[in-house]
Amino acid sequence: MSWMSISVRAAVFAAALGVVATTPVVANENADQKDIVDTAVGADGFKTLVAAVKAAGLVDTLKGDGPFTVFAPTDEAFGKIPKEKIEALLKDKEALTKVLTFHVVPGKVMAADVVKLNKAKTVQGQELDIVVKDGKVAINGVNVIKTDIVCKNGVIHVIDGVLLPK
Repeated sequence: MSWMSISVRAAVFAAALGVVATTPVVANENADQKDIVDTAVGADGFKTLVAAVKAAGLVDTLKGDGPFTVFAPTDEAFGKIPKEKIEALLKDKEALTKVLTFHVVPGKVMAADVVKLNKAKTVQGQELDIVVKDGKVAINGVNVIKTDIVCKNGVIHVIDGVLLPK
């Protein structure tokens, strides 16, 4: 399987991560023992993400070696998007993959590393703008609300909005 295929699948998982609860509660005990998918499945607030990852066919990829950094929108973030648009996205595998892969960066980028960056290239191919202000990080204007959910094949950072590629 090619890196782009893995990257695309990883991003799909990322975008879907936050589709279920306001601020997901992630049990991080022994998270280093679980991959990104299993971490999301075992956490409160990621049911929609898991459904989207399945719809996009990205489960196996996101259970792969990685490493991946996933910027995961919350359910509340997805709630800002009209229900019809979300339903249409879930039915359009290509569009879903494009959006989800825009939420994934190759490699394991911890919060301490993110704050040193001003851009990061996604597996989808476009760049994310990173701004650090008053100790808070925003990705393309979307706030990072929880960081460093460590998984055996990467890391998850929770965000309060959905990142949309151009």
